[in-house]
Amino acid sequence: MRHQVAGRKFDRSTDERMAMYRNLVTSLLENGKMVTTEAKAKEIQAMAEKMITLGKKGDLNARRKALAFIYKEDVVNKVFDDYAKRFADRAGGYTRITKLVPRVGDGAKMAQIELVD
Repeated sequence: MRHQVAGRKFDRSTDERMAMYRNLVTSLLENGKMVTTEAKAKEIQAMAEKMITLGKKGDLNARRKALAFIYKEDVVNKVFDDYAKRFADRAGGYTRITKLVPRVGDGAKMAQIELVD
């Protein structure tokens, strides 16, 4: 039984799963929106919002933490320069998940995760 067990495993080891999360968050912050499965979108939502919150802090320690998680340095610069100003007056809720039609190949629930305006 999986009672009170948080998080999804996605049939991957921990390091593979964290690399997948980092790739998804990097892509989301780089492009502004992306289409993925509903479960993956729900998992990365909190991580992406944490990166934007680090960008709003703006100090050196926050930048180093973001660089340790996000793969591309230009995406970190975008978070600290653009997204920090864009979400300066917003106290959270930087992302939105919109459900889409199931995927044709296997019927997986699909969703679009995007940054709000």
